[in-house]
Amino acid sequence: MKHEPIANTSSSPCLLAEKNRDIIWHEPAPESHALLSGLSHCFGIHLNNESDHPDQRFLNKLGELFQKCRIEAETNLERHNRPWGNVYLIQHGVLRLFRESPTGKVAIHHFFTEGDLIWPVFGRSRTSRNTLCLTSVTPATLWVADFSAFRATVQARGGGAWEKFAIVLTEEVAELTSMREFRKHTMPAKERYGLLLEEYPELIKRVPDNQLASWLGVVPATFSRLKKATGNG
Repeated sequence: MKHEPIANTSSSPCLLAEKNRDIIWHEPAPESHALLSGLSHCFGIHLNNESDHPDQRFLNKLGELFQKCRIEAETNLERHNRPWGNVYLIQHGVLRLFRESPTGKVAIHHFFTEGDLIWPVFGRSRTSRNTLCLTSVTPATLWVADFSAFRATVQARGGGAWEKFAIVLTEEVAELTSMREFRKHTMPAKERYGLLLEEYPELIKRVPDNQLASWLGVVPATFSRLKKATGNG
């Protein structure tokens, strides 16, 4: 009986260690690419490779202001009674924005995740009268820049660039805050929890229950019951 020769069934990925000549090797993207991609999204600018294009020059100038930083969970980034001095772009991780009373009571205002740009939206936050705190919830990889230098670079672009950029985020923060307060006063906890699952499903897996309870405006025991009732406990 004649036997057919056995074909080589190895696919290209199986030959990676052999530096096979049929494999096309690509240089890894530089770390700054993640930063520029994040900034282009925040400013609504299409990222391109034309170095002389005004938009690309603007993004490159902004990018030069940022430094990459890796932090552990529960790292304090901004504290009350201190001027908020930095801009943060999240590459990976979750941060929380909150206020803390002299007695230690905490009111959580918002959680930020990948791709979010965080800066001192309110003028008071840039002074010693700042009442806002910013802390990491999970280990995080951030891009950090000095706020004053960041604002000056955006302003230098002209055409009211800073005003256009700032008002969008200011309105967004104000809208989220007012809507959350409205829900606290008009909706039962069960409905608010349902909206949390619908609008921020990723936070349930990444943020501790006691922090989500504070954000939702319920005590931890109530949050636990709501979580179990929906099969998430």
